[in-house]
Amino acid sequence: MTDLSLPNLPGSLPDKRQVAASFSRAAASYDSVAQLQRDVGSQLLSRLPPAFSPERWLDLGCGTGYFSRALGEQFPAADGLALDIAEGMLNHARPLGGAAHFMAGDAERLPLRDATCDLIFSSLAVQWCADFTSVLSEAFRALKPGGVFAFASLCAGTLYELRDSWREVDGLVHVNRFREFAAYRQLCAASGLNVVSLHNVAHVLHYPDVRSLTHELKALGAHNLNPGRPGGLTGRARILGLIEAYERFRQAQGLPATYQVVYAVLEKPL
Repeated sequence: MTDLSLPNLPGSLPDKRQVAASFSRAAASYDSVAQLQRDVGSQLLSRLPPAFSPERWLDLGCGTGYFSRALGEQFPAADGLALDIAEGMLNHARPLGGAAHFMAGDAERLPLRDATCDLIFSSLAVQWCADFTSVLSEAFRALKPGGVFAFASLCAGTLYELRDSWREVDGLVHVNRFREFAAYRQLCAASGLNVVSLHNVAHVLHYPDVRSLTHELKALGAHNLNPGRPGGLTGRARILGLIEAYERFRQAQGLPATYQVVYAVLEKPL
């Protein structure tokens, strides 16, 4: 159950329909447990070029629209677009406003004309895209010359404590797998976009117990969606084995859960 390093390996990421359905179901509970998502998106906003003032922005993978609203406040004169693959998220976000237009769509095939955006902002969404080359190609196509693609994603090493604890129990795929940071670096360099910044930052959250972590992942819609995941209910003996294995990671603050976050700011050449 190792992390897969190849960027576009078939079967290594979940089917998009499952992703959309899972996040649609989580729309109502998402914001109540999304502290990491808010922290990461705020960090990404702070990494935009200084004095940057887009005429049109796209919140790619907008979810509940939290950062659509933040972008609307930061760039009040701009035309805002919010896009997500999960209809349930869009239904939740639309009444809250922030963007002029909310639309269903896929990051690998944007429903936009060429050179229509000055900023594409995407926080913790593109890790679910199996073909990241297409994501970059579509961003390049949809951006105006001089436009910015700013994204935050997850890479290999995310939730390694949970993954390693499950490995001791049964060796099955229980934790979502993400591409290596080196793959992001390679694909961004080959995209035709100029790499303004690209960093891997670890965010560590702490929980009182394993159940608190797994319940949060389910409320976010980010529980195990990988091909090869076990079907049916998890037996009591395996849950007890997981709890025992995870306790070995316990720190003074609680049980750690590490998220390896990729922060990237890319610019389309003039």
